[in-house]
This record gives sequence, structure tokens and C-alpha cells, in this order.
Amino acid sequence: MINPQYKYQPSEVPSVQELYAAIASGDRTALARAISLLESTNPTHRSVAAELVELCTKYPRDTYRIGVSGVPGVGKSTFIEAFGNYLIDEFGFKIAVLAIDPSSQTGGGSILGDKTRMPKLASRKEAFIRPSPSGNQLGGVSRTTRESMLLCEAAGYDFILIETVGVGQNETAVYHLTDFFMVLMLANAGDELQGIKRGILELAHLVVINKADGDNITSARRAAAEYARALHLLQEAPSQWSPRVCTASALTGAGLTQIYDFMDQYQRLTRANGYWHQNRLRQLSYWFDQAMSASWQFFLQKHPDKYQKYKELKDKVSQGAMDPFLAAEEVFSTL
Repeated sequence: MINPQYKYQPSEVPSVQELYAAIASGDRTALARAISLLESTNPTHRSVAAELVELCTKYPRDTYRIGVSGVPGVGKSTFIEAFGNYLIDEFGFKIAVLAIDPSSQTGGGSILGDKTRMPKLASRKEAFIRPSPSGNQLGGVSRTTRESMLLCEAAGYDFILIETVGVGQNETAVYHLTDFFMVLMLANAGDELQGIKRGILELAHLVVINKADGDNITSARRAAAEYARALHLLQEAPSQWSPRVCTASALTGAGLTQIYDFMDQYQRLTRANGYWHQNRLRQLSYWFDQAMSASWQFFLQKHPDKYQKYKELKDKVSQGAMDPFLAAEEVFSTL
């Protein structure tokens, strides 16, 4: 039985049990500390974090995982703030936002300024916002996004919204993390149908034409109609859900109710036909493959002799003296 009066007292390296007790009681400070342990490269921290994640998976909670993607400048943060406040005000839900900031390819740092872009939502006790650096992870998420999501679920949040970096057509990793995937688009940003490719829009459950306010309303509706016609031509999804298109405005609140209705319809359909559960199992398999890839890198770094061989082969590849695929085969043969 979790004591609701429990107050987390941070220590140098907190124990798994004290962290879990604090997180389960809704302590946002403990949740933030646990995510920091996840993101740490310190082996002791990562060991505690791994045990904590394993403990959280033993007591799963029913949550709705939502991915929000779109190109930079489409208004993802503003939209998430408006939608998060809507979910709190209308239904009393608890909202967690995991915002991924792009990391510098030269210095490796990130601005991590998403809280400043969601000031109203960040100040609410029903909300938790955590910006994280993308690092060298591709696909619009960080290497610890999935584990951070599990910690937020253990803390009792009803909706987990993942805001991706915004890298374009290849930003699909978040699809393998979430139950519902929405893509924000802009009207009058070039050829509206250029994005209908074998990529990010093909995976979307909902396409939202954002910033549909003021002088943009007419063009937003026109763009929505064009997307709807194009998406209608896509092959039927295994979920039996046909992707929807709508317009929305974070400034006026227009479209937020319709977006929630679409999400509710999707959840009812996929829970009834079994896809909801099957999809989460499929995602576990996907992230196992991702973890295996990361583990190989970690293994090489822990074994200097094998890592040296890896570096020698990488130097040959970078000098054009060896084919990348042959070099990779030789690395694995030495293991």
C-alpha cells in the first residue's frame, strides 16, 4: 500500500524502492530524478534506473500514449499546451509531456526549452513536462523515451504525449512507441500533397492542419480536403482505422474537441477488435531490436581490445579502403 503522504527525499543514489514509492505517490520531483538517472551514462545510475523500469512494468497502468509530430515551426508545443489544458479542464485527466529537443551535431548540447513554450501547462499540478535531448538517436525520439514513458505511467498520468524533434519524413520511431499518432501540418507551406509518401503520413492516425485561425481558415480547410482525398487512397491499415483529417487552432481552441473524439473512436475500435493489445506487443518486439543494437555498441565500449578492432575498421571505411558492410561482418566475426 502506497502512503499518499510519502515525501521523496533525494539522496546521492536513491534506492529503487524509495524512488518507486515516491513516483507511485505522484511526486514529480522523484519522477524527474528517475528520468535523469535513465539519461545518465553513469553505470550505477543506469543500474538503478533499469531496476526501476523493471519494477514499473510489473504494475502496468492503463494509459493513452500519443505521438505528436510535424516539421519545425508547425506549432507542436503550442498545440500540445492547448490540448493538454483542454484534457485537464474538460475531463480532469493527468497529462505528461515528453518533449524531445534536437541535439547539436557539433557540441552535442540541447536547448531543452519546451517548458518555456508551454508556461500555462507547466504550471499546473495535473501536468508534468520533461524535455530531453535527442542525442544521436534517429527517428525523432531519444534513446530513453520509452523508459521515461513507463515511469510517467507508473506516476499515474492518464495521457502521455510525446513531442518529437520534428525532422520530417523519417520521423517514425514515435509510431512504435504510441497508441495514437498524429501529424501536424501547415496550409500554404508548398505542395500539400508532397508529404503523401511511404513515410510519416502513411503511419498517421490523424492529420491536423494546424494554425487554422484568422486569414488561414480557408486555406487550412482546403488543405484538409486535399489530404483527406489523398489519404483515402492508402492501403487499409491492420487496425481497420481510416486516417482522419481535421483543422485546429491552439489560439482559439477550435478543433480540440473533434481531435479528442477521433482519439476516443480509435481507442474504442482497436480495443474491440484486439489491435490495441496486439500493437503494444508488436512494439515490444521492435524496441527489443533497438535495445540489441544499443547493447552491441555498449559491449564494444566495455571491451577495449574489440573496440580497438572496431575503430581500426571504421578508420578504413572512412578512408574508402574498405566496404562498410564487409567491415561490419568482420566486427561481428571477432565477437
